[in-house]
Amino acid sequence: MLRITALALALALTTTFAHAAATDPAPGGPYKTDPSHSSFNWSFDHSGLSHYTARFTGVDARLDWKPEKPEASTLLVTIDPLSVRTDYPWPEKVNFDAEIGGDESFLAAKPITFVSRKIHVTGNKTGTVEGLLTLRGETHPATLDVTFNGSMAEHPMMGVPKIGFSATGSIRRSEWGLDFAIPELGDIVTFAIETQMVPADYSFQ
Repeated sequence: MLRITALALALALTTTFAHAAATDPAPGGPYKTDPSHSSFNWSFDHSGLSHYTARFTGVDARLDWKPEKPEASTLLVTIDPLSVRTDYPWPEKVNFDAEIGGDESFLAAKPITFVSRKIHVTGNKTGTVEGLLTLRGETHPATLDVTFNGSMAEHPMMGVPKIGFSATGSIRRSEWGLDFAIPELGDIVTFAIETQMVPADYSFQ
């Protein structure tokens, strides 16, 4: 009985999402991050043995979306440095997240922002976003490689428009004065972003 119920539910959800995917795309306008369907992971070389990986949980992206002319869109991303999560295995000994987020040798508890300056459409669903990244109080250019995953005029479960993107990029952290333990710890930091966005006036409450 449980198997039949699960199968029926799966078929219903598949039909619902297939119908939603076939509807009109999301309209243009202001959008914001859906934090329950977004992630920001970053990594760097660690002693040549692995790529140390962590993430930010406090990420707020604001997009003025222009679907008919994506290059005219604008993006502002704000990240809380104290939202870093390293999954350090002995938090009772060292509050490693607080150290990375707040210590002057690392992120110094200073807000991280990315402001778009120019968007280039490079393919049917790909593009680059050039902007200014402020980290540790210093501002320098940075670029995101972005894939537009699609949109829905009405998401079947949330009942509002949604748009989705994947993005990758990298920076040389020493350019922002974050030169701790180079070269033992890599200078190049790479990041991977997944996000779904909802209208800016949507309430998650």
